[in-house]
Amino acid sequence: MTFNEGMRIDTSTTSTSSGGGRGPGRGIAVGGGLGGLLIVVVALFLGVDPSTVLPQQPPMDTQGVEAPGFDLSQCQTGKDANEIVQCRVVATGNSLDGVWEQLMPGYTRPQIELFTSGVETEGCGFASSDVGPFYCPVDKTAYFDTGFFDVLKTQFGSSGGPLAEEYVVAHEFGHHIQNLEGVLGRAQQDPTGPTGGGVRTELQADCYAGIWAHYASITKQEGTDVPFLEPLSDKDIADALSAASAVGDDRIQEAATGRVSPESWTHGSSTQRQKWFTTGYQTGDPARCDTFATNNLG
Repeated sequence: MTFNEGMRIDTSTTSTSSGGGRGPGRGIAVGGGLGGLLIVVVALFLGVDPSTVLPQQPPMDTQGVEAPGFDLSQCQTGKDANEIVQCRVVATGNSLDGVWEQLMPGYTRPQIELFTSGVETEGCGFASSDVGPFYCPVDKTAYFDTGFFDVLKTQFGSSGGPLAEEYVVAHEFGHHIQNLEGVLGRAQQDPTGPTGGGVRTELQADCYAGIWAHYASITKQEGTDVPFLEPLSDKDIADALSAASAVGDDRIQEAATGRVSPESWTHGSSTQRQKWFTTGYQTGDPARCDTFATNNLG
């Protein structure tokens, strides 16, 4: 998917950092909408100490100091988004804001933080790049190390492509929508298993990512009056579906252990993730994304 070169990138809700660390005695607080640990983030949201869920890691030697990160002044137009991956994340966030502001009364924009190596969040503690992209509901912030996009291709087998990356951003914004709706905590209800709260939460975020894809090329940016993105091609959709499939619980488990254990799923199978993204994309109707109201998750 290509951004219209006439769109202007708004970096006002974005911050950057590099090499974030934490001092001794700080508990881990991380979460992942794609690669990993949303349940821990939701535990934090509900007031549970994450150190009781995950093992402690030794403190980093940065003494909690975060070095300057990516220079956001490089991100000015849609042309920059098409050429620079960090600008693409920010521009995707802009387009997500534009879509959800029209679809959701009372929508408020989340913050975005671009980081490398690790990041110290305000409300969810320290997270390393190993957890992948994640959303912290306490901060109302989506965190991205863009190096994950390479991992998505080299380790998870995604075909790559801009829409695969934009799908990742849209998925994390899906968790922000859930947070605004007050349903994110439902991930704690039977958090594991093929029909548990964790899987339903993740599949709904995939569906919300599809909603964004449905509207992204027809939603015009306020001030420029041009659509954020050009129309999707068949390859764009294939790239997004490839990314969704690559991070299915079944695919990751089989690659890691040689077997599939549905009772421990937290994100859904490859087939389920593709199904719910497609549901959002084809219908454009957020009401069709109520994964908590169906017995047929796919």
